[in-house]
Amino acid sequence: MFNSTPEPEQRRRVVNEAGLNGFLTKMYGFVGLSVFVSAISSFLVMTTFRAAVFGYFTQHTGMMWLLLLLPIALSMGISASATRNPTGSFIMLMVLSIMYGVEFALLAGVYTGADITAAFVSSAAIFIVMALYGTLTKRSLDRFGAHAMAALIALILASLINMFLNSPAITYIFSYIAVIIFVVLTAYDAQKMKNIYLNYQDQVSVTGLAIMGALQLYLDFINLFIQLLQIFGMGSDRRD
Repeated sequence: MFNSTPEPEQRRRVVNEAGLNGFLTKMYGFVGLSVFVSAISSFLVMTTFRAAVFGYFTQHTGMMWLLLLLPIALSMGISASATRNPTGSFIMLMVLSIMYGVEFALLAGVYTGADITAAFVSSAAIFIVMALYGTLTKRSLDRFGAHAMAALIALILASLINMFLNSPAITYIFSYIAVIIFVVLTAYDAQKMKNIYLNYQDQVSVTGLAIMGALQLYLDFINLFIQLLQIFGMGSDRRD
């Protein structure tokens, strides 16, 4: 009698909230699984399979290019097919996670265990905070996301130029800029995937959407980790 909200609307709101919570749980579950698979792959390569893997890439240096370029193709494949073929996209996401784990293992020798731990803990903390902010905030982050994407493209081009200059100081500065960019992109991608789900949940595979979002957020986390690892690593070199 005193309920000003019609019962069907209340029921619809409860259903929408339950569906959104289920989607977010699934998406961040895929993100966590991807990070876990990368960590396990990296650990196994650095320990059990160290001699075999390092020996293989030493003898077949051209395979390093495949290891660097194939993740790009896998990312494009996941983005293109996630909503149409969730199972295939999930498999590609796991393969991508393994490949990044192998890459980290090959690079890990350059950094100390303390640097790797500090970078991982820092990137995890930043990622969680910004993902929560992007999911919960009512403020549109579209403008910030667009600026961050433009800045990322400019940074990639500038980094290519710095490959020829080989300036450690410029690399150090670029790492800080990249951290800021991926901090923004983490919040933006979290909000974007929430909005995509709310707008298209009845039209596409929810699992496919969760995999698509997991890919974007996983890449945000990975790039945060890489840039922070460079910062901590270069900081250690300066102290030495």
